[in-house]
Amino acid sequence: MPESPARLPRIAIAGLAVESSTFSPARTTVESFRPKRGAEILQTRPFWSAGGSLAEAAEWVPILQGRAIPGGPVPAEDYRQLKQEILAGLRAAGPLDGLVFDIHGAMSVIGLDDAEGDLAVAVREAVGPDVVISTGMDLHGNVSRRLAHTLDLLTCYRMAPHEDALDTKERAVRNLITRLALPAERRRPLKAWIPVPILLPGEKTSTRIEPAKSLYAKVPEIEAKDGVLDAAIWIGYAWADEPRNQCVVMVTGDDQEVISREAEQLAAAIWERHDEFAFVAPADDLAACLDTAIAGPERPYFISDSGDNPTAGGAGDVTWTLDQLLRREEIAAGRVSATYASIPDPEAIRACVAAGVGATVTVQVGAQVDAGPAGPVELTGEVRHIATEDPDAITEVVLRVGGLDVIITERRKPYHHEADFTRNGIDPRATDLIIVKIGYLEPELFALARGWMLALTPGGVDQDLVRLGHHRISRPMYPFDTAPYDPDLSARIIPMSDQPDVA
Repeated sequence: MPESPARLPRIAIAGLAVESSTFSPARTTVESFRPKRGAEILQTRPFWSAGGSLAEAAEWVPILQGRAIPGGPVPAEDYRQLKQEILAGLRAAGPLDGLVFDIHGAMSVIGLDDAEGDLAVAVREAVGPDVVISTGMDLHGNVSRRLAHTLDLLTCYRMAPHEDALDTKERAVRNLITRLALPAERRRPLKAWIPVPILLPGEKTSTRIEPAKSLYAKVPEIEAKDGVLDAAIWIGYAWADEPRNQCVVMVTGDDQEVISREAEQLAAAIWERHDEFAFVAPADDLAACLDTAIAGPERPYFISDSGDNPTAGGAGDVTWTLDQLLRREEIAAGRVSATYASIPDPEAIRACVAAGVGATVTVQVGAQVDAGPAGPVELTGEVRHIATEDPDAITEVVLRVGGLDVIITERRKPYHHEADFTRNGIDPRATDLIIVKIGYLEPELFALARGWMLALTPGGVDQDLVRLGHHRISRPMYPFDTAPYDPDLSARIIPMSDQPDVA
C-alpha cells in the first residue's frame, strides 16, 4: 500500500506588537492595534500568504494579530480585551502543534511590569505544554527570564534600522517548522540566557556603526556552529521604566556546553565595549543643529527631532521643535526652505480642509496629547496641499508658514520614505532643511540626506535617559551607574530551572 501523506503541522498565529514608552502620556488602545483576524492575518506576510514559500508548509490557524505604531502604554482594560480574545481563539482552535507568537517585545501595559511575559504565560496555559511556541522579535524588545522560559524558540532582528525584519519573522517560522519535524522529545532546545546591564537608545546602538556593527556580526557566526540553532542580542527598550528593560544575549541549541560558551563570550564582548556606544550621527541641541545645517552647503540637510519620535513611542505632537523653527529668522523669511514632518491635529486638519488649497488659515496645532514644554502652537499660513491616501495619517495637509512647510496629519505618522513627501507635493531633494520626528534615519532617507544631525529634543523618548528619571529598572545599569563593577555574565540555562526570574 502507498504511504499516506504526512500530516501537516497545525500552527496558530497570534500576538500583540507595540513599542510603548512609559514616559509618554499617550495611550495605545484596542483601535491603535488595528486587530486582524482569521484569513486576513495570512495576507500580512508574503511567506505564508497564498503562493508564499511557507504557505503549504503547515495548516495555518490564524487567531488575532494586533500591531500598533509605537506609542504610550496600553490601558489595562484594552490589553485584557485583546488578551481574552486571543485566549478564547486558541482554546477554540482545537489541537495544535505549534504557535507563532507575533510580538515586538516592548509593549508596556499599565499595571504590569512584563506584558509579553504575562501574555506568554496565559497563551501557554491555553495551548498546553506540548505546543511548541516560536517568536521573531524586534531587537529593541525585552526578554525577561519568564518570557524565555515560557516560549520555546526566540530570535530577533540583527540590523538597526530593521532591514531584516521580514527575514527574521520568516526565520522564526522556519525554526518552528524544523523543530516540529523532530520527535516530540527533541523539539525543545535549550536556551542560554544572559542579562547584560546596559540600557541604551537605538540611536546609540545602530548596526551601521561600531561597536554594534561588529557585535551583531558575531551572531550569524555563532548560529552557524554545530549544536546551535539561533543566537540573538536584544539591546532592549530604553524608554520604559520596568525591571526587565536591559540588554539580553541568548543562544539557543541542543548542546549545552556550546550554547553556554558562545552566549558568555558574546555577553562579555558587549560588556567590554559598553562605553563605546555613541550616537549614530552628530548630535547636539536643536539650535546648534540648525546653525550647522543652515551654514553648510549640504542639501537636503536632515535633522532628527528625536525626543518625540513616534517610531520609538513618542506621542508625536510635542510642539517644542516646531515652535523653535518658527522663531528662526532665516526660515521665517523664506531664505531657507524647510519642511517639518509632522504634527498630528485632527481639528486643524478639518479647518484646513474646509478652507481648501490656496486659502490662508490660522490654526492651533499640537500638544493635545503631550503638552511638553511648549503647548499648542499657532500657525498662520497658506494651505498648499491636501492628501488623503495614507492609511496611517488618513488626511495630510501642508501649511506653508514663511519658508516652512508644516505637514499636519489627522493621525500621527512617522515619515520614512521619499514618497511620504512627494505625495504631499514636496520635493525633498529641492528642500534645504527637512526636520523629521525620528531617531536614526530609515534607509531611504539616509540615502537621500546629504547632511544629517540628531537634535536632542524633549519628549517621551528623550535621548537623555538620565534626564527622563528611570527609578524602577534593575541596578546597577549603564549609563545610570558609571562606577566600575563586574556584572554576572554567566549563562542561565533554560528550561532547566522551573523557577524563572521575573527579570
